Amino acid sequence: MAKLYFRYGAMNSGKSTALVQVAHNYRERGQRVLVVKPALDTKSPEVLSRIGVAREVDLVLEDDLPVRDVVLDSGGADCVLVDEAQFLTAAQVEDLFRIAVLDGIPVIAYGLRSDFRTRGFPGSLRLMELAHSIEELKTICRCGRKATFNARTVDGDFTQDGSQVAIEGEVGYESMCGTCYLTKVGTLG
Repeated sequence: MAKLYFRYGAMNSGKSTALVQVAHNYRERGQRVLVVKPALDTKSPEVLSRIGVAREVDLVLEDDLPVRDVVLDSGGADCVLVDEAQFLTAAQVEDLFRIAVLDGIPVIAYGLRSDFRTRGFPGSLRLMELAHSIEELKTICRCGRKATFNARTVDGDFTQDGSQVAIEGEVGYESMCGTCYLTKVGTLG
């Protein structure tokens, strides 16, 4: 039986790099992989990791797009890989679950668990509820401990202001451990 996998981590934990590697492995074995990402991710038209590896996206998911129908209409795949899965809707995650369980196609979703205020994203919350396998990809904080939070900066200052998804402006992010997050940000969202 195929499964729905959720691989999450703080920013800079290598999620996109891992996705590109998995896509390469499938393609190298002559299998068809379908790489998808939500339309809300506007930073690049491809899956682009911070270390420079990239892979074109086969399908951009609008919020109201019935993912299962589109995947099956495309001729199917040997594996579906999702980048920036936190931006999925709950209904889209449920479609990914159906793709794995009913259609026998493994689905591996990569994304953040929570936002800069430590609140779960809708897609991540539903993935935590439905995924057969949940794996944390790890990265480190400025102090050397494991980073689990994503702190937001605006003009270099830490903040908890703004919408969950920042599309415009001088917004930056830093992966942090709980201690550094509370020290720099000051509170949990």
